[in-house]
Amino acid sequence: MQHLYEIDVRVPMRDGVALAANVWHPAQGQAPTLLVRMPYGKDVLALGHGSMPDLGALLEAGYALVVQDCRGTHRSEGEFVPHMADRADGEDTVVWIADQPWSDGTVGMFGASYLGMVQWETAVTGAPALKAIAPALTSIDNYESPWFSAGGAMSLSLVTMWNALMYMADAQRSLAAGKGSVSQLQQLAQAALYPEPLNDVLPTGEVPVLAEYGKWWDDWMAHPSHDGYWDAMELTPELKNVTVPALNIGGWYDLYIGQTVRTYTTARRQAGSAQAREGQRLIIGPWDHNPSPTGVYRDRSFGPLASAQMAGLGALQLKFFDRWLRGDTTALDDVAPVKIFVMGIDQWRDEQEWPLPDTRWTDFHLTSTGHANTADGDGVLTTEPPTTAGHETYLYDPRRPVPSAGGASMPTTPGFCGPVDQRTVAGREDVLCFAGPVLEEAVEVTGPVSLTLFVSSSAVDTDFTAKLVDVFPDGKAINLCDGILRTRYRGGLATEELMEPGTVYEITVDMTATSNVFLPGHRIRVDVSSSNFPRYDRNTNTGGVIARESEEQMIPAVNHIHHGPNHPSRLVLPVIDRPDREDQQ
Repeated sequence: MQHLYEIDVRVPMRDGVALAANVWHPAQGQAPTLLVRMPYGKDVLALGHGSMPDLGALLEAGYALVVQDCRGTHRSEGEFVPHMADRADGEDTVVWIADQPWSDGTVGMFGASYLGMVQWETAVTGAPALKAIAPALTSIDNYESPWFSAGGAMSLSLVTMWNALMYMADAQRSLAAGKGSVSQLQQLAQAALYPEPLNDVLPTGEVPVLAEYGKWWDDWMAHPSHDGYWDAMELTPELKNVTVPALNIGGWYDLYIGQTVRTYTTARRQAGSAQAREGQRLIIGPWDHNPSPTGVYRDRSFGPLASAQMAGLGALQLKFFDRWLRGDTTALDDVAPVKIFVMGIDQWRDEQEWPLPDTRWTDFHLTSTGHANTADGDGVLTTEPPTTAGHETYLYDPRRPVPSAGGASMPTTPGFCGPVDQRTVAGREDVLCFAGPVLEEAVEVTGPVSLTLFVSSSAVDTDFTAKLVDVFPDGKAINLCDGILRTRYRGGLATEELMEPGTVYEITVDMTATSNVFLPGHRIRVDVSSSNFPRYDRNTNTGGVIARESEEQMIPAVNHIHHGPNHPSRLVLPVIDRPDREDQQ
């Protein structure tokens, strides 16, 4: 099919604002259309993203393509405020596409990260022409991911980096329009290129280059709880309006992994049509948020099958759109509803459900003789219920936080994101390590992971972090998944409740999810502490407004982890027992 290419087509919105789009459409006849909406400049999409299909392949397959700048970005009119206009603008764009003479009236959407958020924001409007979406590495609750977390801590390194990037682009637009200042643009460009120093500034909410630019920064800093400000952006209650199938794409080390699996399971239950509920698909690889998802990292390579390319991710998306935009009822016959990469054995595996129906939820109890500090301590993980009481103690000083070492983090720089050897951070006295015995047989852990702790503190508020670790026979310790809980949010993210110093509280840390086979000779370990900086902001331990507190206002906290019959602190793992698994053959 021959396509015509039009640049900067003006697409009118209901309020009169025109958004710019690049359009590839058939020279003759009509075609189904795939839409991408993005705030980063539509012209860069040609550079590609490993989680998205190749644009040339889509055109060759006979699709029309519309790539649009979000409101207030690059060549589109209006003002950009994250998420605020994307529902209406997405719906208006779908209606516009369906009305074009080259359109056959069907529209699909794809894209990763913010490009995935706008898909869900469009889908909840119920736009009739929208038939399918393929959101990758994304979220429907913008508080829980990406800007804050499921435990209430702010995703500091992401918030500073992303806002510096978006403010820089906005300042460029202003300067081109004869407004703004060159010096301010230079400062923002420096911050976008080297965002790490921004994380060290205190108070966090007063980072000069970002706070001075204003816009939504002040709103985010003023709403650390999941209050009405964030509720207005959350889409979970509106999934009942979604009537289209979704191909949900995630990565075990992506910052959205918790939201990816939660969106899939919630949509399977609550989407607004049988077709949408039954048409949900899920694929998760050993990837982070990097545009080139290879599964190869400095401290751990997941083998030649790990990349998105080897997984056939682009071809899978094409099949998905052929099924729902073209009506090819056989297009997905050879595709399982769930496809996951199982780390440890480093293999892809098809599943019918998530969580897996044969999951055996297993408690691994934390115990010790009181010296679990560091990986060389006496912390133990055991499936046997504890018979004696005890507790662990460590000092959390926000002036000396535990440095981030891998995980589902942004930016995706080596050593900061993905699987990283934990031996350095596990040597700190403020990190408690609880390890199981050397395994004689393989243990598969696939599904959601959580840590229930009985804690007390000298402070009225503090954080608790948890990290699941695969310890190799040579001592290498690779992180798999993790989480954090700000204790003021132990009863829910919308309401703050401070602690009474010395009182024991039961809390649960959501550690998202993973899929890993702990091989014979390995050990299962969980690491517990109170900071993961700068991935998350530091708790000042005062109970005050953290974003507005200075270093002088920070106070240390003496934190305790209690264990025993009356305080059964435990790691809850989704164990999968399958005698036909490859590692047991």
